[in-house]
Amino acid sequence: MAQRPQPHPDAVRRFAFELPARTESVARARRLAEERLILWGCGPDIRDTVALVVSELVTNAVVHTASDRFICELREGEETLRIAVRDEGGPAGPRIRDCGEDERGRGLLIVDALCSAWGADRTGHGTAQIVWAELAHGMGEPC
Repeated sequence: MAQRPQPHPDAVRRFAFELPARTESVARARRLAEERLILWGCGPDIRDTVALVVSELVTNAVVHTASDRFICELREGEETLRIAVRDEGGPAGPRIRDCGEDERGRGLLIVDALCSAWGADRTGHGTAQIVWAELAHGMGEPC
């Protein structure tokens, strides 16, 4: 079995795309992320995890902000795979909330459970923000 060539340890692989902030863009974002991870040689476990995290972060950008568009970026470094979604923001940043029995509103709980770290940063341009999540290599199979 041939081994896949490993990137230089300092190399960063990056892929970004922009889509309209509409509900149908969630599935498109998930597909684009999965297709890129296949090209990068990532296995099904990490692809499934990334697809779920992308779905949650993009859904939040579509549902909870006043965005017309969003940008999703995947960045794989030596130690982590980072997923970031930049949106036009809103009055409050993302937060985990107690949803009780409600099926909605659990997205960041899922992200928190799956990822080694997550957070949100204002970009300095109005209310625009970047919500990001990182998967440490070893939490799934590395790419």
